[in-house]
Amino acid sequence: MARLNYLELPVTDTARAKAFYGSAFGWSFADFGPTYAATTSGDTDLGFQADPAERTAAALPVIDVADVDAALAAVEAAGGAITLPIVEYPGGKRFHFRDHDGHEMAVSQSD
Repeated sequence: MARLNYLELPVTDTARAKAFYGSAFGWSFADFGPTYAATTSGDTDLGFQADPAERTAAALPVIDVADVDAALAAVEAAGGAITLPIVEYPGGKRFHFRDHDGHEMAVSQSD
């Protein structure tokens, strides 16, 4: 079953974002490179993307699925516009799409 499990925020400074959310809410973060960090609670997690070439213009909700290839086909069949084809990352793979109202979201499959 698909479920919203992640929210990626575009930030300009990963260290500053980690410090703020860590101080405000007591969250800890794992670094996944110089411009990316995320909570790793296993529930709904929060990520920070500071790479200008990769960050989205707004918050990016991520939907977890069992089969990212099938989800891509279903999104296309429903009329969604693919904005980032399937890419692999440490721990899984994902793609981005826009719905009919222009909302960008991602669909992710964990390894």
